Amino acid sequence: MNESAQTINVVSIMGNDYSIKAPAGQEKVLAEAVRMLKTSLADTKRSYPSLIGDKLLVLAALNLCSQQIALQQAHQQTLDRYQEQVSATVEAISQAIDNA
Repeated sequence: MNESAQTINVVSIMGNDYSIKAPAGQEKVLAEAVRMLKTSLADTKRSYPSLIGDKLLVLAALNLCSQQIALQQAHQQTLDRYQEQVSATVEAISQAIDNA
């Protein structure tokens, strides 16, 4: 990726500023990811008020990862169901053509 095509964004997470390069056109995605992480940090902090620093960050990240895995599994199950429906439809059409 061409460095000139990247924008440097400064984001603040847990009181620390981070300079993050985002490819051109991906600034909104980065902003949404930062918002999602901050929301997860706040939710995790409410559930575990004694956690601070790295432990809070790691638990919030693990929560986000587990949510992502659950979404991927649900997506795969949906794809599998659709594939079964398509296969059944193709089979029915094939039989109808053979019987015609």
